[in-house]
Amino acid sequence: MNLMNAEIGKRYIVEDITAADAEVRGFLFRLGCYSGEPITVIARKRRGCTVAIKDGRYSFDRDLAEAICV
Repeated sequence: MNLMNAEIGKRYIVEDITAADAEVRGFLFRLGCYSGEPITVIARKRRGCTVAIKDGRYSFDRDLAEAICV
């Protein structure tokens, strides 16, 4: 399941990042979004979602949110 299908407010563990671009994977890694880390979907809109990773909140567009498997 990816973040666009995740339940709002529920804590998940990142299982995989399916982004093919190494630059995108590196960006997510710097945010603390990598396998084994907890992530929570705070809000979802048609074009993406807002997530909490560690002590930060980030807005991801739909493509990025669908690349994160929980």
